[in-house]
Amino acid sequence: MFEPMATGSDGGASLQVAPPLQPTRSFDTACARVIDYLCTAIPMGTWAVTRIVDGRQLILTVRGDSYEVGDGTSLPFSDSMCRVMVAGDAPRIAPDVAGVPAYARIAGELPFDINAYVGTPIVWPDGTLFGTVCGFDPATKPDGLRAHIPLPDLLSSLLSSVLEADLGATSAARAAEIARREADVDPLTGLLNRRGWNRFLTQEEHRFRRFGDSASVVVIDLDNLKAVNDTWGHEAGDEYILRAARALASTVRSGDVLARLGGDEFGVIAVGCTPEQGAELVVRASRALSDAGVSGSFGHAPYSIVAGFPGEWRAADEAMYEQKRRRRGGPPRPHRRS
Repeated sequence: MFEPMATGSDGGASLQVAPPLQPTRSFDTACARVIDYLCTAIPMGTWAVTRIVDGRQLILTVRGDSYEVGDGTSLPFSDSMCRVMVAGDAPRIAPDVAGVPAYARIAGELPFDINAYVGTPIVWPDGTLFGTVCGFDPATKPDGLRAHIPLPDLLSSLLSSVLEADLGATSAARAAEIARREADVDPLTGLLNRRGWNRFLTQEEHRFRRFGDSASVVVIDLDNLKAVNDTWGHEAGDEYILRAARALASTVRSGDVLARLGGDEFGVIAVGCTPEQGAELVVRASRALSDAGVSGSFGHAPYSIVAGFPGEWRAADEAMYEQKRRRRGGPPRPHRRS
């Protein structure tokens, strides 16, 4: 039920709009609504919203059971019909892909049948490609399918607008979170502590899933801290940790998250980092530690919207301990974290 609110600054009475009628400001919610609508308005075997990142097409939201794909499925963009559509080498709607040479060549190399295609781009605020809204069907469609082209174009344009607004809101929220991190610092190193780290992961998980952002998770465990403490005392141990923290800080970028998680354990979230860049980060960090006179073991794993930060942290942690085990020549250890 609508009720007048207090008189606004313009002197007129304002009305509170009912929540179901308010526009969505969340990109993932908007994607789901668009796909649900397209499934009814233009029936296809599968509809999806995708993001193009690191040469692959990541499925953010998908509906339909004609193909064995789900949220988080990643496919080579070079093998995608969306690639030639975005390049302007093929029409946005193809009721029969066999009649479009660029699509027919791709369809002929796929391990499954695609005989009808609909696609339109989603763009970043600067006009570059973010991803696509696309539909596929194992059967051909009537030529009348082409008459629907204004609808997916309109919906993808709306998604581009929601993307821009959500990115702005996310950027502001992240800036506020950075300011709050000042209360969650490790007193010795000045880095984020475990409480701040856990809060970051909890808050960022949904944001990364929403946009399909890439990242790498890195785990570092210092070697020899106990020996330094036992031999030279805890003051020397603190200096050892401090040298390690400074060395690691010199290798991460300004947008990355570096934290001291325990006595000799550090963690990094390298935001926007590909698996290859994550491996390069480990090489740089290992070299920086060595130059500082500190030894450490590393493990890293790329973020995925399937496993999320908890799963990739476990993978990186296990990789780190496997490296430590190989260096020491000892037996495998039991799993440490749940």
